[in-house]
Amino acid sequence: MWLYLAVFVGLYYLLHWYWERQVLSHLRDKYVFITGCDSGFGKLLARQLDARGLRVLAACLTEKGAEQLRGQTSDRLETVTLDVTKTESVAAAAQWVKECVGERGLWGLVNNAGISLPVAPNELLTKQDFVTVLDVNLLGVIDVTLSLLPLVRKARGRVVNVSSICGRVSLFGGGYCISKYGVEAFSDSLRWISWSETARGRTGPGPLASDPAKRNTVLRRELSYFGVKVAMIEPGYFKTAVTSKERFLKSFLEIWDRSSPEVKQIYGEKFVASCKKSAEQLEQTCTQDLSLVTNCMEHALIACHPRTRYSAGWDAKLLYLPMSYMPTFLVDAIIYWGSPSPAKAL
Repeated sequence: MWLYLAVFVGLYYLLHWYWERQVLSHLRDKYVFITGCDSGFGKLLARQLDARGLRVLAACLTEKGAEQLRGQTSDRLETVTLDVTKTESVAAAAQWVKECVGERGLWGLVNNAGISLPVAPNELLTKQDFVTVLDVNLLGVIDVTLSLLPLVRKARGRVVNVSSICGRVSLFGGGYCISKYGVEAFSDSLRWISWSETARGRTGPGPLASDPAKRNTVLRRELSYFGVKVAMIEPGYFKTAVTSKERFLKSFLEIWDRSSPEVKQIYGEKFVASCKKSAEQLEQTCTQDLSLVTNCMEHALIACHPRTRYSAGWDAKLLYLPMSYMPTFLVDAIIYWGSPSPAKAL
């Protein structure tokens, strides 16, 4: 019995391995638009896909970032400046993409642009602190996606949204975790629309198209059919600008300095020292190999059978992903045990 079970498991993993390694053809004809290409995951992915032969349309926040990227890639890669928090900037970028891709449509949209700061206990933050993060990480993703979805639908392509393990487990205060939970929900709603349209529609014209009396019905169905696959990337902690210790400490100390005397008394100076120590420890444990994330993005874009969710990093796979399935009281205990305690904590 155990021998049969071992053979069955072995065959399952062999078929799974083969299934996941089926890659699309004609990659050089496919356009991919990536946001947040100034640094980190976006910059590496742009270079990676360019080397693979895809037609990369890279959006950078600054012209300096765009110039640096162009100097590290082939002439096929094109850049545009984009601020995802400004609707007029998104609209201009969407028009530029439309002119680039023409009738082919946009095969891939990668919503990668994101920020993490400010991060602090919620009591220390203002509404504007939350708005700052949500504007980029969630509303920016929604705006870009809605603007480019018609082009993606035309190509029956892919939408890849960069979420986080913080979209599964809320680990700290501020807008970051909230925004990533929102990205997960938005992605699932897009995926549901794609699935429901697939269920009602058809993957091709089929025999009905040969019947003139039924051709218009088929065409209406094809127009309503999306055929768009949506994937979420859920990285753990990686060494990027988002996890920069220097940026975190600068932002946190500014928040602390503006806090009221009452709040400072409740949390205490030891809490600030503990936060500094936690930031230093986190930076030391961050994974430095960013390709673990960009390889997931690439697979979601070029695989015949992409996954819905990708967990990247040992901490995501071995710690945070299991935590997301644990009972709430147990997750609370783990987070409480590893977090700095306020001076007036009970």
